[in-house]
Amino acid sequence: MKTSLIILAAGMGTRMNSEMPKVLHAIAGDPMLVHAMAAGATLEPEHTIVVAGHGADQVTAAAHAYDETATVVLQTEQLGTAHAVDQAKEALAGFDGTAIVLYGDTPFVSPETLEQMMEASAAADVVVLGFEAADPGRYGRLVMNGDALEKIVEFKDANEAERAITLCNSGVIACNAALLFDLIAAVDNKNASEEYYLTDIIGLANARGLKATAVTCDEAETLGVNSRAQLAQAEAAFQARARAILMEDGVTMQAPETVYLARDTYIGRDTVIEPNVVFGPGVTVESGVLIRAFSHLEGCHVSRGATVGPYARLRPGAELEENTRVGNFCEVKNATIAEGAKVNHLSYIGDAFVGARANIGAGTITCNYDGVMKHHTHIGADAFIGSNTMLVAPVHIGNGAMTGSGSVITSDVEADALALARAPQVEKPGMARKLMEMLKAKKAKLQRGS
Repeated sequence: MKTSLIILAAGMGTRMNSEMPKVLHAIAGDPMLVHAMAAGATLEPEHTIVVAGHGADQVTAAAHAYDETATVVLQTEQLGTAHAVDQAKEALAGFDGTAIVLYGDTPFVSPETLEQMMEASAAADVVVLGFEAADPGRYGRLVMNGDALEKIVEFKDANEAERAITLCNSGVIACNAALLFDLIAAVDNKNASEEYYLTDIIGLANARGLKATAVTCDEAETLGVNSRAQLAQAEAAFQARARAILMEDGVTMQAPETVYLARDTYIGRDTVIEPNVVFGPGVTVESGVLIRAFSHLEGCHVSRGATVGPYARLRPGAELEENTRVGNFCEVKNATIAEGAKVNHLSYIGDAFVGARANIGAGTITCNYDGVMKHHTHIGADAFIGSNTMLVAPVHIGNGAMTGSGSVITSDVEADALALARAPQVEKPGMARKLMEMLKAKKAKLQRGS
């Protein structure tokens, strides 16, 4: 079935107390808007329309960072949800498939639920996503008659009997696009808020003899975020669910409540994750990896059998091949660590290639930045880099080469060569004792003067 998405993202989010648009506040490393776009993307939509308002430039940038083909339209006045959806009418002119309305501040509607809505739309003209609420509160109520949805009543407009209903409206709707905009054209604002409610299209559809129905999902999928406290609750809910899925898939977490995952984190089975590990966006970890405590990974790929940490940082562009080691207080950025290579202690490897089985000594730094440009360091297979070596890029260390500890390497080193680049040691007998006596005397004189 042809599908298009309409994602409402125009609200200011006053309760967030933020200059940033509400939908751009992050959960699991990505804006809430991206969570909604990603869920809808599983339907392979022909069009993705984002309705922006407050902070439209920022919303546009975030939408295009995830999907450069998305269309952003403006809602210059916030006159209600029907008015917001209507802003997508021109962008969907001529589209003859189903439009699904999502919300940028409701990030957890699952792809499976959207699939159910699409299936239901084959037999109904309008499909609404509902949920059984533990505390219906001020949600709109779905008034059902068998499998037919008669109407949606907003809480402030509901009577006592309608308020007793626990089946509530999520706001998510699937409807043929042309029919959706035709129904919206008939919506008025004669209600307590004087707004154009999208929910009014249900009554209008029934009045025309069309069929409306509801699909239900777990209440957790419909969690909306309107405040910093709710944002924290949403983060906690995402993390708990993501950890549970990983453990079910064969990943060991020694203290799962201390591990933080991104929306797109992928981890293979039989990987072990020690406490206090953070995954930023864009991380893929293959099977049988050990991620040790207090490590931070972002934008990287870790191959089978690798060991990372403790206290390691993998930044974007880090590529660890099989059976590699990146250890204590090491940082790797935009660099490939080839199979079997080791970067174990207190080192920075950036804009570099480290060859197979190479050993990088403690305190090694690839000096990749000259203040204007970044430069590349190549370390060959089986090379041994002595502790506290500075590799001033661009520089090429040949296969099997060695550098002496404390060297500053500024020129290429040929294969199997030993490079030493440090001042010769000078020893002055008795000078340490004489210097200490001079310093003590100076200190005593200063104390007498005070």
